[in-house]
Amino acid sequence: MTAASPPPTETAPVPARRWLSLDAYRGWVMCLMMGEALQFYTVAGARPQSAFWRFLGQQQTHAKWTGCSLHDLIQPSFTFLVGVVLPFSLASRAARGQSARRMTCHALGRALFLILLGVLLRSISAGHVNWTFEDTLSQIGLGYVFLFFLGSRPARDHWIALITLLAGYWAAFALYPVPQNFDYSKVGVPDHWSYLMSGFAAHWNKNSNPAWAFDTWFLNLFPRQTPFLFNKGGYPTLSFIPTIATMILGLIAGNVLRAPGSPGSKFRWFVCAGAVCLALGLLATHSGLCPIVKRIWTPSWVLFSGGWCFLYLAGFYAVIEMLGFRRWVFPLVVVGSNSIAAYCVANVSDPILDRFSRTADALPPGPYATLWRGGIVLLILWLVLYALYRKKIFLRI
Repeated sequence: MTAASPPPTETAPVPARRWLSLDAYRGWVMCLMMGEALQFYTVAGARPQSAFWRFLGQQQTHAKWTGCSLHDLIQPSFTFLVGVVLPFSLASRAARGQSARRMTCHALGRALFLILLGVLLRSISAGHVNWTFEDTLSQIGLGYVFLFFLGSRPARDHWIALITLLAGYWAAFALYPVPQNFDYSKVGVPDHWSYLMSGFAAHWNKNSNPAWAFDTWFLNLFPRQTPFLFNKGGYPTLSFIPTIATMILGLIAGNVLRAPGSPGSKFRWFVCAGAVCLALGLLATHSGLCPIVKRIWTPSWVLFSGGWCFLYLAGFYAVIEMLGFRRWVFPLVVVGSNSIAAYCVANVSDPILDRFSRTADALPPGPYATLWRGGIVLLILWLVLYALYRKKIFLRI
């Protein structure tokens, strides 16, 4: 894949422009997240014989440990797009005459804001200040400054950083000793859990890996109501390290998008990159080298999810930028152009929106009741974002 890499960003930059395909892709990702309100899994529970609803329910929930669902691709897509837009942001700021010092200060401030915003969103649901850093925004913030400095480096350094991060994170898990006679019930893992792995793959088991061990020390440095023992979902702070690798894949894609070249050549590059990443991720897991686990962001997950991100980008790029189908994506653009606001609204609005969505109780009860309720919630969320869009109010960091 490196042989087909485009020229470095220093050569003949394309003038800055607004890529509708990126807003639409980002909007699609946020709609998948907000779509949880539809609760397909509840309908699937009420219709156990329906393979259709069972499939939709599975795609709207995270994989228990290994594997992947459509819902699992939300966070890597959001993260990938951070990398995609960075070359455009750096070029725009440089064109406005911003100094390197000012841009560095902005990057530091943005990183800190994202970290604390993630903590805030986790704290709202917890009812107290919850010093954990597994939220998507916190994970991006923890790695953003590294990405920022890498963004001004030549393409060769992007590949070196990507490979180093993946190899180093893999080695940290592979060299960490697998605990013997470990009581998994004390770290939130049910007895005889079917997703516990054996052999070499056991290095990546839930809440018995080096990232979990780090959190049992690091998170207890912060004030807590009770000592931190484990994360129920197995999500660790150190996932921000391979998350940087996902952002680097986006950075590489952004440089391809910004570099000179025909739309067709860029589309083919995205498709080839996606196919190679998917193949490498599947090869790593099926060879026993490293399982695909989103919750701890394994290197094989970086490659596998990154492959899907490249293919998503290729699809939106082809349909919108190449074929010119722009009107149909307007609902997605409304959401994608204000993605941080959409993320925050979706995370903090449940109690308020529930009061509005109770009008669905007047509708006939049955297995599809949550669809009516969820549809009202989604409509309210979209109308809020549309009002912000009309007034040109965008939450920028």
